[in-house]
Amino acid sequence: MSEALDALRVRALSCTSCGLAATRTQVVFGSGRPDSPLVIVGEAPGEQEDRSGRPFVGRSGQLLRRVVAEETGLVDDDCFVVNVVKCRPPDNRDPRPAEVAACRPWLDEQLALVSPTVVLTVGNFASRLLLATREGITRLRGRSYEFGSARLVPTLHPAAVLRGGASAMERFRHDVGLAGQLLSGAAA
Repeated sequence: MSEALDALRVRALSCTSCGLAATRTQVVFGSGRPDSPLVIVGEAPGEQEDRSGRPFVGRSGQLLRRVVAEETGLVDDDCFVVNVVKCRPPDNRDPRPAEVAACRPWLDEQLALVSPTVVLTVGNFASRLLLATREGITRLRGRSYEFGSARLVPTLHPAAVLRGGASAMERFRHDVGLAGQLLSGAAA
């Protein structure tokens, strides 16, 4: 990791800004290349992520990493992968507004330090937060949005793709492919 990102990580590991600090196994700061052109943003760590300390390590993560590699050419740690909330909410419930507010500065600083070309948000939660909208993922997905100096591409959460069959996979692959096109400069 870059020195600045590593220093941020060290500070985040001792965060007690919200109640999730009392129930977590560890802070799941993020993983991957600190100068990656692609940042992937999810909602919150699940049980496996809480144990491993890495985001997206279960079945959803395997699907995400495979499709990202196929559609963008970026494999595993070539991307920088983070969650909005850095600690697992109990029973994998949605993060509460106070928890999001407590973690938002970590995410904002991660995005500023990595300075990606493309941000891929997976699922309603991350997409709505970063686009500051109440619009649902089915309306948001399929195109890119200005996001500071980057482009933001919202897509379905890989867990929804695993449940949704071929149609969901087609939409997911399309969106990740759009991120790949933006990374190569072929789309705007």
